[in-house]
Amino acid sequence: MTATSQSPSRPAATSPASGGPAPRSAPRIRVDRLVLYTVLVAITGLFLGPFGWLVVSGLKTPADLAASPVRWLPPHVQWHNFADAFNLVDFLGYARNSLVIALIYATLVTFSSAWVGFGFARLEAPGKKTLFGILLGSMMLPQMVTLLPTYLIFAKLGMVDTYWPWVLWGLASAPYLVFLFRQFFAGLPRELEEAAIIDGCGYSAIFWRIFLPQSWPVIAASFVIAFTWTWGDYIAPQLLLSTDRTTLAVAVMSTYVTSAGTPVTNLQAAASVMYVVPILLIFLIAQRGFVAGMSTTGLK
Repeated sequence: MTATSQSPSRPAATSPASGGPAPRSAPRIRVDRLVLYTVLVAITGLFLGPFGWLVVSGLKTPADLAASPVRWLPPHVQWHNFADAFNLVDFLGYARNSLVIALIYATLVTFSSAWVGFGFARLEAPGKKTLFGILLGSMMLPQMVTLLPTYLIFAKLGMVDTYWPWVLWGLASAPYLVFLFRQFFAGLPRELEEAAIIDGCGYSAIFWRIFLPQSWPVIAASFVIAFTWTWGDYIAPQLLLSTDRTTLAVAVMSTYVTSAGTPVTNLQAAASVMYVVPILLIFLIAQRGFVAGMSTTGLK
């Protein structure tokens, strides 16, 4: 019988103070952070790349944009493109139209969606789950499917070339925003509702006095989402509004053309940069509430 030699097991590194596992060394932590920051910078550059190319295009001449091979940077920066894009059209007038429509729709759809989401979250009624499933299913419908019937309805009602369609769309709520509010309201404690009912509050008072003040993060997220939808919409304003009452999105795509109808791409790029800036500012201002609303939706 031969004796087999067994190598002793290697003891785990322990912390001299607590006896637990030793913490990772400082160089390893720095390497991990460097890798993480490198990945984040790469992803950020990937998302900011199109916007950066838009800015560079707005600083070029038409010949630079048509050059082959591609000129990544303009040999002579054309800062006057932004002034020309601003002055050639009624830029402030179109921006005002976009702002009015976006504010009307974002405000109305936020509160109407909150009201509908409250009903789905806290009220009991036959067929509630079926109706909620139909509501979520309506998000699968592309805009082009409903746009023509909607136009015919608004034309019969005499609402073409007015802002009433956005008022009615706002009062009708939006399925995605209803889902956000429903998930948030479903996570609030039932004791809040029961205590209010004992004190004599109806469901309308419960919504306005208790639930809505608790949902400011979701309100901020919904408002930013709805504002972005309307500010960036091209199809509905092009179809429903005349040239004088149309939005900045339509003006940027259709007014910077030559006498032959050829688009002036460098002016379009410069105008597009100025068109995107308000959305970036709104997101930066409401970023904390937007992220909090998206992250707390559905949490108990």
